[in-house]
Amino acid sequence: MSELESNALAPAPANTATLFERWYVLIVMCLVYTLSIADRYVVSTVLDPIRHELHLTDSGVAWLTGAAFGVFYVILGFPLSWLIDRKSRRTIIAVCLVVWSAMTAVCGLARTSFEFFLARVGVTVGEAGGTPGANSLLSDYFPATRRAMALTVFSLGAPIGAYLGYNIAGMIADQYGWRNVFFALGIPGVLVGIAVYATIREPRRGCLDSGDEASAPSLADTLRFMWSQRSAVHVIMGTAVCALWGWGLMFWTPTFLQRTYHMSVGEAGNFTQNMHLLGGSAATIATGFMMAHSTMADARRIVWLLSGGVFLGTVASGFALYTHNIAFARLMFWIFIPSIYFYIGPGFGLLNNLAQCRMRAIFCAMVLFLANLGNLVIAPPLIGALSDWFAPHGISDAASLRLAMLCLVPTGLWASLHLYLAARDIEKDQIRARGFP
Repeated sequence: MSELESNALAPAPANTATLFERWYVLIVMCLVYTLSIADRYVVSTVLDPIRHELHLTDSGVAWLTGAAFGVFYVILGFPLSWLIDRKSRRTIIAVCLVVWSAMTAVCGLARTSFEFFLARVGVTVGEAGGTPGANSLLSDYFPATRRAMALTVFSLGAPIGAYLGYNIAGMIADQYGWRNVFFALGIPGVLVGIAVYATIREPRRGCLDSGDEASAPSLADTLRFMWSQRSAVHVIMGTAVCALWGWGLMFWTPTFLQRTYHMSVGEAGNFTQNMHLLGGSAATIATGFMMAHSTMADARRIVWLLSGGVFLGTVASGFALYTHNIAFARLMFWIFIPSIYFYIGPGFGLLNNLAQCRMRAIFCAMVLFLANLGNLVIAPPLIGALSDWFAPHGISDAASLRLAMLCLVPTGLWASLHLYLAARDIEKDQIRARGFP
């Protein structure tokens, strides 16, 4: 047996966390992720009211609400993740949550587009540290064989957060106006941040793997190791492009429904609410059960499953946007919307198994960097610009937005291909990561 394999199979130091503590931390981190998703995507629910009040075009409101958030998120993600790999993750998560929740509430006070931009930048400053910190923390509460399952439960925060951001926010906007939506989502997050700091213990880093390192690898060493893990590159690209496709389309979906089928903000939210809350949660929970099954100990089966699911969701998204029949569109959205959730947990779980323990936050930051670059910086302004470009050609705002969104649909096939290709090296790359250095 090689030295690498010997190190990989060496017994890891025991974790002192009880079963109750592990699941308490998992549930709280799921709540943190829920608030992150809700605060991030609530703007797409009230996109048209913001656009009208601040006198913006489609591309202008996309740059203000989506790209402004995404640009600073991708810039801040790496410095905060570098810090997460070295300092207390509990403290960083708590501080970040308080900051982004407070700034979400400030969005409701903005009177000009510049004030709104500054508030969204403040949200970004906090959120850039939340998900990488939670991923790294959970990886020291759950062993490698249970990480995909645990991070799938963690990813339930995505459909629940989307339900809050799209549907509860829509009802509040219809009754009380778009500004009160930001107050309702921001203020509770401050209280959760305080609870994270007061009730969660920082575990010893690497306690469930081959042990802690004396010092964290440099950023350059981490990136070199990441690039050498070919399956990790494919998983990162696959999940990032999934976000470009799925969440890029979802950014404009409430507006698409409002324009195409003449719905109010609240009606558009009601149209998709069960698709997010029930369909997204069911897809995530079902995936979690599958990840916990012994047949999924072979990571190749996980990426094959993800590839097939994304392919099916891509086809459904094209039909949902192309049809003018609302009943058929509803059916296709029931396939498409749950498909943008089920890959999140397994994707994070696979990445944590493909990274050495003090590299996990940077691996997570890389996928979040590319994902948010795609679904916030590229997709919303691109769809907005295409919609503005199509509009003067004698078609309605609804038709121009439909055409613009259809242009993004094929990127889902690109994501599916990356996930399929990850299967070639994923087994040996996981062994290599557990035995590093």
